[in-house]
Amino acid sequence: MSEFKAGETKAAKRRDAVQRTAQGVLESWEKRTQLVKKEMAAESAANDAKTVRLRALRLAKEAEDAEAARIAAENAPPAPVKKRVKRRG
Repeated sequence: MSEFKAGETKAAKRRDAVQRTAQGVLESWEKRTQLVKKEMAAESAANDAKTVRLRALRLAKEAEDAEAARIAAENAPPAPVKKRVKRRG
């Protein structure tokens, strides 16, 4: 059986048990909340890193494409000169 301390009633024991239980629930809730916040921060950081990497790849490809277009424009034959057509009317 449980030990009975002097001056401690059943009501006091019950109140202390409820308080300990409530404190335990609060602590576990806070731990879960902190864990979720850490996971969300890690996920956000991973998404940010992925976004930066993809942006760098896109900019490099756009620069490559622009250089290829510039070279193609330099090497392309000149456009033929169009003759004006006189219309009778």
